[in-house]
This record gives sequence, C-alpha cells and structure tokens, in this order.
Amino acid sequence: MNNKKEKEKKDIIKENNLTYDDYASFEDGNRYELVQGQLELMSPSPSTVHQLLSAEIYKKIESGCSSDYFIFFAPIDVILATTDVRQPDIALVSRKRIDILTNRGIEGAPDLVIEILSPSSLKRDKVDKLKTYAHFDIPEYWIIDPKSGALEQYVLKKDHYEIIDIFQEDESVTSPNIACVSFTMKTVMDNIPKLKD
Repeated sequence: MNNKKEKEKKDIIKENNLTYDDYASFEDGNRYELVQGQLELMSPSPSTVHQLLSAEIYKKIESGCSSDYFIFFAPIDVILATTDVRQPDIALVSRKRIDILTNRGIEGAPDLVIEILSPSSLKRDKVDKLKTYAHFDIPEYWIIDPKSGALEQYVLKKDHYEIIDIFQEDESVTSPNIACVSFTMKTVMDNIPKLKD
C-alpha cells in the first residue's frame, strides 16, 4: 500500500462523526463497529469455542423459532443509526418486521441480540453494548459466558436493561418476548468439546 493510502486509513480511524457510508467503505482486513461516529476495532477473530457456542445457540433457537423469526449470526451489520453500527454474535428479527431488513443489514432494532463473552470483549459486551442496545430500544439482550456456561437475560425497562434471569445447567431458557425459545444451557454446553490451548 502506498504512503498516501496508509495515511488516509490512519486518518479515518482517528476521525469523529463517521457515518455508515464511511464505515462500509473502510476495508483493511479488520472488523470494526461504528460507535457514536467512531470506528472501534474489534478483537481478533472469535475463538474456536466461541464459534462452536454461537453455532449451538443458533441451532437451538433456529429449531423452534425459524418460522417466526429471521435469525442472523455474525458478521451482520445492525445499523441502529447512521453513526452506530454493531455486529452482535446473533440477532433475531420477527418475520412481521421484515421491513427493517435490507441488503446492507438490519436497519433498526432487532427483537433480540446475543453476545458471547471473550476476554477481550468483556467490557464492550457488559457495559458499552448494554448501554447502546438499551439506548436504541432493543427489547432483549442475552450475554453468554462460555467459561461458566451461563446465559444472562436482560430485558428493556423504560430506557435501561434489567437482568431478569441467569440460566445455567438444566434450567429451561425462556423469554418473556420470544415465546418460541426453549432449551437448556446444559444441552448447549454438552456439545462444546474441551479443546487444547
């Protein structure tokens, strides 16, 4: 890459007030989210366990919910505003709300977003995204911890999330908003092999 293009790339990362169009045109081989007009570099590719867990959760939700919901997995752009674009691990959109789906991504608030924790995403998922998803009125947010096999369930109450349950082991995961959800974290975690470091 020539020096001029390298300088332009560095300038874009430092700029404020970027829009979805700036974000979409930025290609350097890395993954970013757009947060209040600033690019945030995402951590390296998800671990193998993270990917396996994402696939298992997707399968459990898909088996009961595919007739009522479109189910997406990362990377998918959730365009919450021209200056805010997130990439949750999994997102559900009611088939009745197909109008928020475009070729660019999900343009509006999904019905449910799910993030799977990794050491590098802990603060982003449990603090930053919690605020962003609540600000843009996403009704429900799940955070899954691969180490403990727990699912934290947050539901929007006015303008903030309240944790309403933590599901572990044989407790049946249900949702006050998405009736088709029904599985246990044990059945998910039993399908995740122990891998070497």
